[in-house]
Parts: sequence; structure tokens; C-alpha cells
Amino acid sequence: MEMIADIAATVVSQFQKPTLAFLIGGMLIAAAGSKLEIPAAIYKFIVVLLLLKVGMGAGISVREADFVALIVPALGAVVLGVAIVLLSSKALSRWRGVSAPDAFATAGLFGAVSASTLAAGMAMLDAEGIAYEGFIGALYPFMDVAALVTAIVLARLAAARSTVAAPQGSGTAALSLGGGSGGLSVEGFDGSAIKAILVDTFRSPAISALVLGLGLGLFARPDGVYESFYAVLFQGLLSVLMLIMGMEAWARLSEMRRVAHAYVLYGLLAPVVHGLLGFGVGLAAHHLTGFSAGGVVLLAVMAGSSSDISGPPTMRAALPEANPSAYVGTSTGIGTPVAILSIPLYMALAEWLIGS
Repeated sequence: MEMIADIAATVVSQFQKPTLAFLIGGMLIAAAGSKLEIPAAIYKFIVVLLLLKVGMGAGISVREADFVALIVPALGAVVLGVAIVLLSSKALSRWRGVSAPDAFATAGLFGAVSASTLAAGMAMLDAEGIAYEGFIGALYPFMDVAALVTAIVLARLAAARSTVAAPQGSGTAALSLGGGSGGLSVEGFDGSAIKAILVDTFRSPAISALVLGLGLGLFARPDGVYESFYAVLFQGLLSVLMLIMGMEAWARLSEMRRVAHAYVLYGLLAPVVHGLLGFGVGLAAHHLTGFSAGGVVLLAVMAGSSSDISGPPTMRAALPEANPSAYVGTSTGIGTPVAILSIPLYMALAEWLIGS
């Protein structure tokens, strides 16, 4: 009974944090017909700062971690990020009415990691006195970047195939893809097109900022500016971002209603399925390297979570044709509460299979 009360308190606390509270606030004022607008230039500036902060913090964590102990769970995190996107996009695309961009954007968010859900998992383990590796936070970028890049690349490959397969009067298909400087022109569809899409993805503003922050955290010493500037501004900037996403989600909510059942079902099932996949990978790492039971639980928590910080702005910038009310609503509105409620399941499994 006490555990149920703790879970309920955790869920309620999540709704009081900027991630959900400002998202819901944005939806409410949009529903009320508010004329509030955030200039696009300010939105872009906030996104860059947030992604630099996320990347930098992850890079610092990786730099300070024990490389030998980190490498196996880190590779597992990459595999999980890619696998979740592949499985999720395939499952969502089978639903009638779910567009390819929406499927890939939603899969990308569910493959990436929620910092708030990971923090909730750590808090639950701390409360139970269950130990875990100090480098767990460093696994965040491996799963996060792998999932987001995979989703964006797959979305652009799907768009390329669709364009090439479409009847063309001249017999030659041309595709222009945004996200990089000046767009990308693909004639036909072959290995060079795939390479061009990969290059364009890494040149996109969101991924560039994330990777740049990761590189700075790894190879530079940005700790001072990170603590005095980026970390201080983080929660405030995140709240404005969530407000914007909430207003935009409400504006496009009618587009989601036609296939809401697909997203509701996915949002309820995906966190548990993905979390169990993560638990399996963590269990393998435990047998290979002695990865702790707490580490196995937190890897499952990361796999079961869906991105609430790096994911939404990355998808909005890289896949503007995708519907935010679909991928943000499903991940933050349904996926996050389910992921938090699932944490005791992984703790029980770890105690049963590994022991304390």
C-alpha cells in the first residue's frame, strides 16, 4: 500500500514539474483562444541552448566515467535506441491514418530518454537503498542520439523512396530535403542518396547542437560555463519550450483525433515493452560485466521512457511535417506516466532474477 502511495505521489509530482505543467498550461490557454505567441527566433534560440546543455552534461558524465565499465552498457543503450525506433515505427505505420512522419517522430521520442523519468527511477532506488553505477547518467546520450538520428534518417529515407516511386513525367525523381543548409537534392535513390541523407541529418541544427555539446563536454573543460550559465537557465528555458509545444499541440489536436486510438494503445503498451527490452539488455550486461541490479533497473527505465527535453525540439526542427500533438501528446501525456508506474515492476524483476 505504501508503494502504491509513493507511485501516486511521484506521478502527481511529475504533473507539477515544468515538463508537464507548462505543456498542459500551453494547451489550456490555446484552448481558451489566447493570442499569446512566442517568436520563432526565440524558440530556435531556446532549442539550441537546451540541446547544448543536454549534450554538454552528457559529455562531462562520459568523460568522468570508467571507460571499461561503461562500454558494454553504452553499446547496449545504442542498440536499444535503434531497435526501439525500428520496432515502433514499423508498428505505428501499420495503423491506418498514421502518417510516416508522425510514426517516425513518435518512435524517435520513445526510443530517446526522458531525464525526468530517469530521475524518478533514481529517486525510487535511493529510497529503497539499491545501489547503481555512478556513470548511469552517461548512458543517456548513447540511447538518445542513436534513437533520434535513426528516426530522422528513416523518415528521410522513407520520403526519398516515396518520391522516387512516384510517377514522374521525365522518369527521374528529385527530392529536396530540409534540415541542412540549403536543403538536399537527391537524384534517384542509391547509396549516395543514403550517404547524403546521413550527412544532412548530422548537419541539421538540432542534431548539430546536441553533438557539439557532447563533443565539448568530452574533449574540452566547459564545467564552469556549464554550471554558471546552462544549468542555471535550464529549467526556465525548458518551461518556455513546453509552453510552446503545448500551444502547438492543441492547435493540431484535431489531426490526431482521427487516429487517437492508435496512439493511446501505443502509449500504454510501448513503455512496458521497451522497458522489458532494456531490462533484458541490462541483464546481459550484468552477466558479462557484473553490471549492478540497480543499473539494470535504470537501463530498463531509460528504455521505457520517452524524451521530454531533447526529442520534441529535435523532431520539430528535423521533421516539421510531423504532427506535434501526435508525438508529444503520446510521449508526454501517456508514455511518461506509464513509464513511471512501470518502475516498481523492474525493481521486482531485478530482486527476483539478480537479488539485492
